[in-house]
Amino acid sequence: NVLQGERPIATDNRSLGRFILSGLPPAPRGIPQVEVMFDIDANGILTVTAKDKASNKSQSIKIEGSLGLSEEEIEKMKKEAEMHATEDKKKRDLVEARNNAENLIYTVEKTLKDAGDKLKEEDKKPINDKKEELSKIKDGEDLEEIKNKTEELSTLIQKIGAKMYEETKKEDTVEEAETEEVKNNDEDKDNK
Repeated sequence: NVLQGERPIATDNRSLGRFILSGLPPAPRGIPQVEVMFDIDANGILTVTAKDKASNKSQSIKIEGSLGLSEEEIEKMKKEAEMHATEDKKKRDLVEARNNAENLIYTVEKTLKDAGDKLKEEDKKPINDKKEELSKIKDGEDLEEIKNKTEELSTLIQKIGAKMYEETKKEDTVEEAETEEVKNNDEDKDNK
């Protein structure tokens, strides 16, 4: 959706046109990178192009005539943005908190899946419990609760990650010691 306006929330701005960038190869969340370019020519025609960086597929839309706003309309849009600045900030903060919660839930699920058997059930349970708590409230209106639950889950997953790292480090140290012992035994045999 190509929008015109001063407001941070898309629905509060004026829609100039829509287009779909289709035919993209499936990819995990957060991986696709889309470059968006805007070009206004001498005749006031706006061309918006979206291009997927991986596949180089692109889609464009040309928007003619509807760009020209009068000074009065521009001032009206600016005043509306100023009048709603506090409300818009609250909306934006809530949307950001929801997105952060959603991204953390996704990351936690992926981390648990990738960890597999390396993570004990006693460590998984509190993570899953916190993840479920966050899932239940993430679409709500209580900004502070969403932020707090996100922080709780983030802190917990970091602690578990550190614990897993330490256990891996210990295993590596034991393996190195065993390898060194075998090496020393082999050298002793060679010296005899």
